[in-house]
Amino acid sequence: MHFDTVIHDGLVATASETWKGDIGIKDGRIAAVAEHLSGGDRRIDAGGRIVIPGGIEAHAHIAQESSSGVMSADDYLSGSISAAYGGNSSFIPFAAQHRGQSVDEVIATYDARGARSVIDYSYHLIISDPTQEVLEDQLPRAFARGITSFKVFMTYDLMNLGDGGMLDILTVARQHGAITMVHAENNDMVKWMNKRLADKGLTAPKYHAISRPELAEQEAINRAIQLAKLVDAPLFIVHVSTEGGAEIVRREKFNGAKLYAETCPQYLALTRADLDRPGMEGAKYICSPPLRDGATQNALWHHVAQGTFESVSSDHAPYRYDATGKFLNGENVPYPKIANGMPGIATRLPYLFSEGVVTGRITLEQFVALSSTNAAKVFGCANKGRIAPGMDADIAIWNPEARITVTAADQHDNMDYTPYEGMELTGTPEVVMTRGATVVEHGALKAKEGQGRFFARQPADLRGKPGYIAKELDPAQNFGAELR
Repeated sequence: MHFDTVIHDGLVATASETWKGDIGIKDGRIAAVAEHLSGGDRRIDAGGRIVIPGGIEAHAHIAQESSSGVMSADDYLSGSISAAYGGNSSFIPFAAQHRGQSVDEVIATYDARGARSVIDYSYHLIISDPTQEVLEDQLPRAFARGITSFKVFMTYDLMNLGDGGMLDILTVARQHGAITMVHAENNDMVKWMNKRLADKGLTAPKYHAISRPELAEQEAINRAIQLAKLVDAPLFIVHVSTEGGAEIVRREKFNGAKLYAETCPQYLALTRADLDRPGMEGAKYICSPPLRDGATQNALWHHVAQGTFESVSSDHAPYRYDATGKFLNGENVPYPKIANGMPGIATRLPYLFSEGVVTGRITLEQFVALSSTNAAKVFGCANKGRIAPGMDADIAIWNPEARITVTAADQHDNMDYTPYEGMELTGTPEVVMTRGATVVEHGALKAKEGQGRFFARQPADLRGKPGYIAKELDPAQNFGAELR
């Protein structure tokens, strides 16, 4: 067989096994995997390197306006370049609907923005205005196009749908085979805390850490799961930051709920002490849910290792440390007026490899699952996330021994800081490919603007998730009423 590219003599790692061998690529797909393959118009020597599926970043805010009107610093060009330098071959950022917008309008806007990407991309829709037209006409049309996931909020007044709104969304999702992602924090608990702190003049960045209590996340996670169970809809809990929240997820998954979850590197690497930096430096570390403490870090690492989370995602929310981002409302403003989010799309996988695989917290196979394979299954990326014949040749070649020091300049994004500045890590991607085309090679960008493609996605893989049928919605137990 003729190959366009052969990657030879590498340690190939998947989510289930590792072996020494070669990968043959033809027409953008993996054509063969074998102990030895000859030929190839291009031969890449992967000796001493690890060859894995390219990362799938499934939680990033790219070219997206927040509900308060702040535009993220990265567009699809800079954001995709940064993602690629971090070992990602594709990503699924959010396409945000704001009040009064149609879903069709949102998708058209992000199609134009996404066309600049250097890696393949899809979208999660953010739904904040679920009118009847949205629910009955526009969302089904988006699903038919292959946008099979969307996100809702249980916090922020401009985004919070309320329990009834969530039930409507979850019902439509179940009917069309889509998965609902949820930002789970109790809005009233957060607002109550904000008022208490403001009344006492406690508005410096460090107080953001206590303004969103652990209990607010735990209560909302539990409530979101019960809402999803009532209508037997699949649910994905984003950015779990607490031990209690992780325990709820673990318990409900054990009981068979159609449930998935993630945590993020910031909750494994940083603590609330980072918010207590001199002056306004703590503003760089404001994100929601907030950073917690060392004990929580250890608990979350335990859940990463034990399989509670399908993925570790960056939640890349890039707002510059200036008047265009963090300080859009002024430099010395109370913490609720500081733009909420941190960058990290390029650091996600190097951090997880170094502090997970190298330290022995997780295996190499778990790293592959957490970085790409699980996201492909959950979000319906049928041709991505695995090294097997017929799959897209989305591949990252890692140097497992390279030592790096994280700097803002090396993130290749449009940010002026990284919260991981100065962190020393072991292991880094050297070559990243999307559909067989080299995007990054030994520190050099090889891709051209617009090289990435939009990819349609399938429904989530729900095998092994029996779900839950509420008695009140079961015709066999509710006098024959068809309520689902």
